[in-house]
Amino acid sequence: MTDSTQPPLTAIALVCSLKPSPAPSSSELMAEHVCEQLRAAGVKTETLRCVDHSISPGVEADMGDGDEWPQIREKVLNSNILVLATPVWLGNPSSVTQRVLERLDAELSNTDDADRPIMIGKVAVVAVVGNEDGAHKVIADCFQGLNDIGFTIPAQGSTYWNGEAMQSKDYNDLDEVPEAIASATAAAARNAAHLANALRNGQYPPYS
Repeated sequence: MTDSTQPPLTAIALVCSLKPSPAPSSSELMAEHVCEQLRAAGVKTETLRCVDHSISPGVEADMGDGDEWPQIREKVLNSNILVLATPVWLGNPSSVTQRVLERLDAELSNTDDADRPIMIGKVAVVAVVGNEDGAHKVIADCFQGLNDIGFTIPAQGSTYWNGEAMQSKDYNDLDEVPEAIASATAAAARNAAHLANALRNGQYPPYS
C-alpha cells in the first residue's frame, strides 16, 4: 500500500513489441493488465511502444542526431517503477528489448550524489508473451540485465503467458485471461508498488 501523504508513485511501461502502432500487440495488452493493477494500488502509469520511436543502437545515454532514447530515458528516470514487456522470439527477448537494455547499460556509469548508480531505488517488473516455451528464460535474461543496471526486482515480479506450441493463438486473442495469469499479474503489480514505496522511504546506503 502506498503512502497517501506523498505524491503518487509513477510507472512507465516500455512495450518491446516488434509491431508498430496501431497494430494490435499482445505485449502491450499484457503491459496494460500490469498497469491496471498498478493503478489499483495508487500508481500513475504511462505506456510507450518502443518501436514507434527511433532508438539508435549503442550504449550511451544519447547517441546524437535522430536518437529518441533521451526522451524515453527521462521518463524512466522520472518513474519509480519500470514495466518491461516483451514477446518471445526464437526463445529470446525481442530485439527491441535487447536494444532497450543496451541503452540502459549507460546508466551503470551515471551516479547520484551518494555515488550510487542512478537507477538504484527504482523497481522493475517483466511481462512476457509468446507462442512458444521460454518465458522463464526470457524473464531471467531481463532480470539479470535490469538488476545489473541497478533496478530492484520484487518478489514474484513477473507475469507471462505462453500459448500452445506450434499454434497461432496470441494473448490478445483470448476471450478472458486465465485465473493463474491474472493472479500472477496482480501479485507482480502489488509487490512492485509495495517495494517502490519502501525504497522511496528508505533508499539504499551510500556507496561512498
